[in-house]
Amino acid sequence: MQDVSENIPSDLQPRVEAALAWFNASVHAQKQSFGVTGIIDPDEALSGSDELHLILCGGNRCEQRSFRVREAIDSWSVEPIEKPEEDGSKRPLAKLDPPPGARYGWIDRALSQHSFVVLLFYRGFW
Repeated sequence: MQDVSENIPSDLQPRVEAALAWFNASVHAQKQSFGVTGIIDPDEALSGSDELHLILCGGNRCEQRSFRVREAIDSWSVEPIEKPEEDGSKRPLAKLDPPPGARYGWIDRALSQHSFVVLLFYRGFW
């Protein structure tokens, strides 16, 4: 089972910030500003792995993205990790729920813009 933590360990913070900066500057962000709301299996990254598995939220969407982050001269080298999907589709598989704080404040913003909001909960697609 994957361990999802909302708290980024301080030893991983520089690598996480580098991955986030890379993602926000990429076409994948679609001109939105994302933030890190969680990390998957932080103990693996702390034990020497150069892979980071992050939960990124921005705008109206959250995504699980994986990066290979290595220390380079005066900076960080960041590469996205693209894993082939098991069924061959391009849609990422939903393997975990978003962390509890990922949409914190969203409903307040939505209610200030609309007279009512319909919430639809469907496990696995977020």
